[in-house]
Amino acid sequence: MSKLKFGIIKEGKIPVDKRVPLTPKKCVEALQEFPDMDIAVQPSNIRCFSDAEYRELHIPMQEDLSDCDVLMGVKEVPIDQLIPGKTYMFFSHTIKKQPHNAKLLRAILDKNITLIDYETIKTADGQRVVAFGRYAGIVGAYNGILTYGKKHKLFDLKPAYQCHEMEDMQEEYFKVKLPPIKIAVTGGGRVAGGAMEVLDKMGIRKVSVFDYLYKQFSEPVYAQLHSGDYNARPDVEVWDSPDFYANPHLYKSTFQKFTKVTDLLLACAYWDPSAPKLFKEEDTRKPEFKIDTIADITCDVDGSIPTTKRTTTIPNPAYDYNPETGEIEVPYSKPDNITIMAVDNLPCELPRNASRDFGRHLIDNVFPHFFNGDAEGILVRATIAKGGKLTEPYAYLQDYADSAARGKGKKETV
Repeated sequence: MSKLKFGIIKEGKIPVDKRVPLTPKKCVEALQEFPDMDIAVQPSNIRCFSDAEYRELHIPMQEDLSDCDVLMGVKEVPIDQLIPGKTYMFFSHTIKKQPHNAKLLRAILDKNITLIDYETIKTADGQRVVAFGRYAGIVGAYNGILTYGKKHKLFDLKPAYQCHEMEDMQEEYFKVKLPPIKIAVTGGGRVAGGAMEVLDKMGIRKVSVFDYLYKQFSEPVYAQLHSGDYNARPDVEVWDSPDFYANPHLYKSTFQKFTKVTDLLLACAYWDPSAPKLFKEEDTRKPEFKIDTIADITCDVDGSIPTTKRTTTIPNPAYDYNPETGEIEVPYSKPDNITIMAVDNLPCELPRNASRDFGRHLIDNVFPHFFNGDAEGILVRATIAKGGKLTEPYAYLQDYADSAARGKGKKETV
């Protein structure tokens, strides 16, 4: 059997992304684990791991990756950089028919490219196996605490993106001195898990939802809220998770009980557009609405958090929402405003750590399937396009791809 050669491409999307699917050490580990694998890395001056770090470990560097079988990146590949006939793995951001990427999918079909999207690599029961979610939660929670501290003039934390590694960021935790506030963390996945890691390491105690709602504390505490804690179906008394995920439009939000006691909200839960929003903008004008800082880590504009009016950037992560006018204002400008952190690419703030974690998932959960004949069908299920056509599970994207061919795709941003 001839070797399968993987190429790590230089990220071409603007704004630049410093993450990489395989770090230098993970390249070495992958080569040791899979004798039939070869790896080449395209030189890059933007990666969080320098070319020198790859060369030190004798990972081949080559500008032309046309001899590779599988090309791996992180973000969308610019159309003019796609090599026809190759297999690509990256986050394409096409499966929800994202308007700005219709032309990208059209080009992938036209260039006869096989596209495996990290987002669609799942186990047989639908669990994603590679994601940056944990680091979105870690950085998001840190940013949330940073924002709360700044708003209330309690402490100043060094921004995560100015830290070389997560260990440097953790050195900042000792500065965190909070009054007895209550912090709500929504969600039960990787993102919420990452957020709770940070709160735990900061020494903030986790309490039950009941105690969170009805007890007073002399220290800062947090509670993890699952969908059943803040949604209810009016015609059904007992919570039924499968029913909620199947029929989110039949549910109403009961989050109001939490807005009365919560100071800082860390929104980490996946949100279906058919599901109710956590609260309404008019709720923020009620005297009993207590939340004054929100870290919208999932970052859906006008999604589960209606005060998320726009995304923010890593250098300027926050803005103020004025409940009286519904307008966006300068961050930290008025005590009565709600300060919103809505950075939409949080793992980029700790690119070295996030990349290591991602590489671990690839080695453990993805690469084996390239060398065992894809016995579990994981790669087949994750393949969006092959041989110039959409695969059957993704046939619903045909009109989306065709819209670009008709000149109706939105302006290309990849």
